[in-house]
Amino acid sequence: MKIKKILISQPRPEIERSPYFEIARNFNIEVDFRPFIQVEGVPAKEFRKQRIDVLSYNAVIMTSKNAVDNYFRICNELRVIVPETMKYFCISEATAYYLQKYIQFRKRKIFFSNFSFADLVEIIKKKHMAEKFLLPCTDAPNDEYTDLLDKENIRYVKAPLYKAVYSNLTDITMSQYDMIVLFSSAGITSLLNNFPDFKQNHTLIAAFGEQTAKAVIHAGLRLHIHAPQPQAPSMAMALEQFLKGEQKGKQHQWEPVSLSIQNIEEMTPEKKMPPRRNVRSVAKPKEVPVAVIEKKVIEVKVAKPEKKVIEKPKPVAKKAVKPVVKKAKVAPKKVIKPVAKKKVVKPVPKKAAKPIKKKVKPAKAKKAKKPVAKKVVKSPKGKKKAKPAKRKR
Repeated sequence: MKIKKILISQPRPEIERSPYFEIARNFNIEVDFRPFIQVEGVPAKEFRKQRIDVLSYNAVIMTSKNAVDNYFRICNELRVIVPETMKYFCISEATAYYLQKYIQFRKRKIFFSNFSFADLVEIIKKKHMAEKFLLPCTDAPNDEYTDLLDKENIRYVKAPLYKAVYSNLTDITMSQYDMIVLFSSAGITSLLNNFPDFKQNHTLIAAFGEQTAKAVIHAGLRLHIHAPQPQAPSMAMALEQFLKGEQKGKQHQWEPVSLSIQNIEEMTPEKKMPPRRNVRSVAKPKEVPVAVIEKKVIEVKVAKPEKKVIEKPKPVAKKAVKPVVKKAKVAPKKVIKPVAKKKVVKPVPKKAAKPIKKKVKPAKAKKAKKPVAKKVVKSPKGKKKAKPAKRKR
């Protein structure tokens, strides 16, 4: 079956150097991008109801890029400054390098595994069991991560920071695509919710991650490509190797007809057993007959030890010891220096102050006011009225 059209359940990459674009050019394939789920962040008001103190945890487990974005978003909304001593445990190297968007990348505080949560737990067990971990996740339960952490008695707290909302895919005709690439179990649920009567027929399905592969099988679908693998750590490399094998007409190693969950677990890199070495056959040594030795009882006479006579020492006359008289130490006499006599300062006689005589000015004699004569004004009717006299100014 020749593949002509592929549907990838992710947003279209903004970078032109994306490996999916190179696959489309090299193999002359049409590649469409359509996210099956949309991520919505939990608002800070709703997050406060959980009563989780972000700064009380000195390590964070990052399982995806969405977890990274929403962790720093909620810290910004809560006005929390993330300390530089915070440790980050990422599920992949790509997620670890994505932290450069928010912090400075340092090897001493960032740890990552090869797309395996079990390997990440082993890294934690070695030197970091004393840390308190925060696990940013969706509101949907994910028992794959929590079961491993509980099994190893790792102290952690789940922090639901974002929600997965199913996209509307009714405008897509699924039968026109030869392959569908899925990256999460929520993507499979979204596919079946939008198309309840979906039939796989000849459509190939590629899944990234153990949880996604298990969800494909539980839904009753056939799985053809499973990543990550030791030879293909990313989905783009797995697609490229699958298409190269198809061009050469070879049956690819990732094209199982009936795949079970047990087979998927065997295909994962952390559970894949190393190849056995060629052991040369070594001839067994011939059995040598052992001679029978007769037991004989041999009597051994043990000589008794002679008694030694211990002579008592003669008493020694004690010499009279004269008592030692200790001479009393005489305390040295303190030399008292004569105190210098203070000079007597004679008081200086104060000069008597001369009394200041004030000159008394003679008082001025008040001038006697002259009596003012009243003028007589004649009235028109012959009556005389007295006018008031004008005062001198």
